[in-house]
Amino acid sequence: MTPITDFIVRSPDGSPAPLAVYAGRVLLIVNTASKCGFTLQYEGLEALHRDYADRGFEVLGFPCNQFGAQEPGDAAEIASFCSLTYDVTFPVFAKVEVNGSGADPLFDRLKTDAPGLLGLKSIKWNFTKFLVDRHGLVTARYAPTTKPEALRADIEALL
Repeated sequence: MTPITDFIVRSPDGSPAPLAVYAGRVLLIVNTASKCGFTLQYEGLEALHRDYADRGFEVLGFPCNQFGAQEPGDAAEIASFCSLTYDVTFPVFAKVEVNGSGADPLFDRLKTDAPGLLGLKSIKWNFTKFLVDRHGLVTARYAPTTKPEALRADIEALL
């Protein structure tokens, strides 16, 4: 199976951003939004990133406006919000769609490898999280209601 790190996504300026630069690292991939009830999770995601980065862990954020239009800003506005409000230092990529015919191929793959409840592949809201091991394989999917700190044991097991 092709590892997640073989995918190429888009940086905030639209240029290609190969995930190969994260090969060999444990990844937490999250669809994010700035105006969501779960936006406070940026704080927990940043704490995970800072606590485990030196052990080979990365949080990768992908803004998405598909749920209640809760990520209306452009790349500069999103970057400013993340930096100024939550002091986010983990990578935040270009805005993506995670469901439907326009879904980013990365998210199609994540949903296939780790379907939700009852085997449903669609993502139901912002801050759905996917944990990826050092081999680029998806090991778990977490609901938007799962707080980042609840993932610590699973992350540590992969580190």
